[in-house]
Amino acid sequence: MISEEILKQIKPGAKVRVYDKFGRFEGMVLSRKHGSETGATFTVRAVVADVPMEKVFPINSPVIKKVEIISFPKKVRRSKIYFVRGLSKKKTRQKIGASVK
Repeated sequence: MISEEILKQIKPGAKVRVYDKFGRFEGMVLSRKHGSETGATFTVRAVVADVPMEKVFPINSPVIKKVEIISFPKKVRRSKIYFVRGLSKKKTRQKIGASVK
């Protein structure tokens, strides 16, 4: 179960590291859906070996062991930042103001 303090920090543009039963996944949060309801989720995007990957994590899942917040964006004006999918890392840094690895 994810703590309330961490849940408040999981916002679009934040870089997170999610530890689950299968390993860890590190990337940028693209969206957060359904608030804190039972079916609430957040989507994380990462580029692994030059292949873009996205994973949807349920907030109330017992599979998630821990979530670490690595960095916050300076500014994000949208609640869903799906436009990042078509941008390069440099353009993403310029638009969002966050460090992207």
